[in-house]
Amino acid sequence: MTESLAAKKPSWLKVRYDEEKVEHVSKLLNKLNLNTVCAEANCPNVGECFGTGTAAFMILGPYCTRNCRFCDVPHKRPAPVDLKEPMRVAKAIKELGLKHFCVTSTDRDDLPDLGADQFVRVIKAIRELSPHTTIEVLTPDFQGKTDLVQRVLDAKPDVFNHNIETVRRVTPLVRDHRATYDHSLNVLRYAHEHAYEGTYVKTGIMLGLGEKDDEVYQTMDDLIDAGVDFLSIGQYVQPSPKHYPLKEWVPVKRYQKYYNVAMDKGFKFVASSPLVRSSYKASAELAAVGVSR
Repeated sequence: MTESLAAKKPSWLKVRYDEEKVEHVSKLLNKLNLNTVCAEANCPNVGECFGTGTAAFMILGPYCTRNCRFCDVPHKRPAPVDLKEPMRVAKAIKELGLKHFCVTSTDRDDLPDLGADQFVRVIKAIRELSPHTTIEVLTPDFQGKTDLVQRVLDAKPDVFNHNIETVRRVTPLVRDHRATYDHSLNVLRYAHEHAYEGTYVKTGIMLGLGEKDDEVYQTMDDLIDAGVDFLSIGQYVQPSPKHYPLKEWVPVKRYQKYYNVAMDKGFKFVASSPLVRSSYKASAELAAVGVSR
């Protein structure tokens, strides 16, 4: 029954895009040996984002040390850190002419710095080649180690993003045991309290995992209390029958309701619709608070 629900994808997942532009971006990424979360996580927006010449880059390789039940990124032993990767990312951004750039990574629990220093290297490389590009980082929880969060904050990204993913009750059902609700909440709180002026804090949640309205509202309250500025709310899409079962295709009207409640609670910007993902049209959030370069 669950598989049949996941198989009956609604019409909003059927998106059209310019194949020529997608091919152009794909070829450049392949030439520079770069990964995007758009492709690795099978994002439904890959056509639209690639078609408009944008992408969310995924550093530190395509393999993750964690095994979250909702995620389609492969769980394997990663390769060593590629110290030439940051400059390749920066060159791609310059060639694509990106005005806003999102960089995320797999979890790298195998590294002493858990991957934090590679985020710093990427930010510095982009600032060198494309100083007018705004930068958003979507980081792992770094096992809740605030000294590693601080390393990334010290590089002064425009947006520090870490996804809390879902409500407290559902978290242990869908996330790796090392990725706790409180770890994520504490990372966001620390980022708010220690970010430099001009850095905004962001997070995102998925719907369709079995969460209830009151749990979503409580999560919003937790995030506001932690000092989160931007919130994204999107639909969970079950990657395969082996992944966490989809509980519901959430109606569009409910996204609008959550948007209204979230804005009333005090978020500076909220993106809430079925196709929303962490980096989808991310530049709109900075435009909403008057940030430009």
